[in-house]
Amino acid sequence: MTIKKAHPSVEQFKDFVKKHPKLVQEVRKGNKEWQEVYEDWYLLGENDTVWKQYKTDQESEETVESETKADFMSQMVTAVKKMDMNQMNHHITNMSSTISTIQNLFQQLGLSKGSSGSTSSGNPGPFSFRKD
Repeated sequence: MTIKKAHPSVEQFKDFVKKHPKLVQEVRKGNKEWQEVYEDWYLLGENDTVWKQYKTDQESEETVESETKADFMSQMVTAVKKMDMNQMNHHITNMSSTISTIQNLFQQLGLSKGSSGSTSSGNPGPFSFRKD
């Protein structure tokens, strides 16, 4: 018993129909015939806008989501192109100096990471108290 494989274009059409289940409904209702759908698919290709109405809602949402992601990325690229690098460098330098100043302040007050809990052993802290 030999099983014949269908032509590759027929297999591709079957995959296409699986992605567009509303086409099956149209054929079953009698609004279209499989031959007509196959010919349109063969001539127009599966990326034509005609087929959008036959996709499932989930696939339509995925398409909208991917278009939204692409739009976001194009907006980000445009924003990066519009940036003034000298101004960005100036802001980064200011942030760096601010962070350095805060770190120095913590070191002077003895609040650095390494001295946690060691303020009583040698460094009396900012206030001196005497016992009576």
